[in-house]
Parts: sequence; C-alpha cells; structure tokens
Amino acid sequence: MPAKDTSQGHRKRLRERFLQGGLAGFQDYEIVELLLTLGSPRKDCKQQAKGAIERFKTLRGVLEASTEELEEIAGIGPHNVLGIKLVQEAARRFLKERLIDRPVYQSSREIFDYLYHSMRDLKKEVFKVIYLNSRNQIIETADLFQGTVNSSAVSPRQVIEGAIKHNAVSLIFAHNHPSGDPVPSQSDREVTRDLVYAAGVMQIKVLDHIIIGDNTYFSFAGEGLIEEYEAAFRN
Repeated sequence: MPAKDTSQGHRKRLRERFLQGGLAGFQDYEIVELLLTLGSPRKDCKQQAKGAIERFKTLRGVLEASTEELEEIAGIGPHNVLGIKLVQEAARRFLKERLIDRPVYQSSREIFDYLYHSMRDLKKEVFKVIYLNSRNQIIETADLFQGTVNSSAVSPRQVIEGAIKHNAVSLIFAHNHPSGDPVPSQSDREVTRDLVYAAGVMQIKVLDHIIIGDNTYFSFAGEGLIEEYEAAFRN
C-alpha cells in the first residue's frame, strides 16, 4: 500500500484556514508557505518557508527580498518565487491606485510606501518627480535623473517644463540613497531649495522631497525645510 502524502493534507488545511478566517492566527512562516505553494501547488514548502523566515527574519523581510535573494534559500526556485513576487507587485499596484483615487499628500509615509519597493535596491540614485493636480491627486510619476543628485544634474527648467506639460499644481520630489542612510547631503538641500524657488516663480507648490533609505526615509516637509525655503523665497 503506497504511503499517504501528508504534505497534501497539510496544504489543504492551510488553505481552508485562510479561506475561513483570513490570516488571523497564522505564523509568518505559514503565510510564506502559502505563497510558495502558489507556484508549486504539489510541493511541500514548509521547510523552505521556515528557511526564508530564518534568513529574512519577518514576513515583511521575505516580501521585500529580491528574486535572487529568495532563490538562495535551499529548495526555493523560480516557480516558488511566483507567489511572493505576485503579492509584491499586487501590493505596489494597490498602493499606487489608492493614492491616485484620493488626495495623495496626507503623509510622507504614504509616498515612501508607494515608492520603497521599486527604489530600495537601486545601485544608483534616481530622482523622481510626482506631478499632482489641484486635488493633490497623482497625475504622473517621472524618473528625470540618474546618478548623484546635485545642482548640475537636476535641472529646475526640466522639472518646471514637466509641470507645465502635465498642468500640475504641485510637486513631490523623491530620490534614493543607495547607502541606505536617508540623511540629506548639502547638495540635496541646495537642489531642493533651488527647486522650491523655481516652482515658486511659476506659482507651483512643492509639497515635499523624500529621500528613501534602507527601510527608512527623510522628509524635507516633515523637518520643516520646505516651509523654510518658501519663506526665504518670499523674502
């Protein structure tokens, strides 16, 4: 008599628990196990899930891991990664659509959550401009510059031309620090000041400049610097 496949019953019980009560009561590794089985429905993924949690510490750590990092876990291959990457991309689209569907600038945290997954692993600095309408809703997000953010690289003229093209009323700037430390450099401060001045000439408001680090960020508006630059421009 062939041996009974206990892993199949285990997977079935996990799915039934989720369908009946959501993720309440699930441990992190069990959630990861569910995601891994989306790509390998006939494979027992419990040990791989535990290995992923051991490596990345938390569910969030697993979800934020790159494909290459995930495949370093014994037993996790391209098919297993499908479920995790699917959740990453679905969450990213959800956050973007949630921002577009309602006033965006309620907090710098929302912008950080929206951009973090796509910017955290970049090896070079990328400077983004988010164009907003009169209701503070996103019109467009554009990558304008790549490389060290400084006054010679970031052109206020190009930023303002984009704002006019999109009929934007306000702007949010964002860029990443590959070092992981979001503290602004002197160059970051000078560029932000110059952009606030240039926008002020055209009666366009700068809402924030957010620097994205390793699971953390710096907000120029949150630190009162945008307001300081606006006051300096008026004077």
